[in-house]
Order: sequence, then C-alpha cells, then structure tokens
Amino acid sequence: MRHYETDSASAAGRLLALCMVVDGNLAPAELRALQRSRLLEFIDIDIDTFHDLLSDLCHDMLSTSVKHEHVVLDIATIDALLGEIHAPELRRELLRAMWIIADADGVLADAEARLLARACAVWSAESRFVKQEAQELAQD
Repeated sequence: MRHYETDSASAAGRLLALCMVVDGNLAPAELRALQRSRLLEFIDIDIDTFHDLLSDLCHDMLSTSVKHEHVVLDIATIDALLGEIHAPELRRELLRAMWIIADADGVLADAEARLLARACAVWSAESRFVKQEAQELAQD
C-alpha cells in the first residue's frame, strides 16, 4: 500500500474508499451515502479525486493479491491505514461516515464489520464519542 501524509485528505479518502470496497462490492447506495455524509467536503476533496483514490486503493489491493491468491487485508495493513489518521475530530468524522457507508446497502458484511471493529479498537477514544452521539440522537 502506498503511504499518505498523516491526517491528509488522501489518507482519509482512502479509508472511506476501503469501507466501500472491503466487502468486494461497491454498491451505488454506498456512493450516495458518502455524498450525503458530506465528508468529502469536510476533508476538502472533490468526487474526481475520491475516484482516483478509490482506483489507487483497488490497484494496491490487487497488487497484494498476487502474493495471497485473493484480496486480503491483514490487521497490520488495516492498522497502518488507520494509523495515518491522528486528529481526533477527523477520526470521529471518518468513523461516523464509515458506519453510514457500511450500513448504506442494508448489509453489514463480515469484512466491513472487521474494518469497523478495528477502527473502533485503534481509535478507541474517538469511537466512544461516536457511540455517545448515536445514543443521544436515538433518545431525541
């Protein structure tokens, strides 16, 4: 996997792209959810740049599949991608958007669940705030 600067739009955009393709299927509902989340505006990238990041991610994933015979992202790789995001507010916004994207097609695939669980574990402090906000919204 290529490396992006810490807290960069590219690092954040790649995590959104990963959330969309980690289950092996890019659903149109996930793209609509991304647009509704307005996270691309938050990280200041346009849709064309996001598509480039998505393409680069798929290329990187396919290039590693030659070694593994199928596309596999191990925990170390996922942790490295998550580790490129340090800013607490960016982590919270990404985690919120990743949940929205993963849930957009009505199916939480095992690979999506693993990615989200790992993000919650690696970004534990920020995941607590996202959970609290979701509970507060549910009570309103």
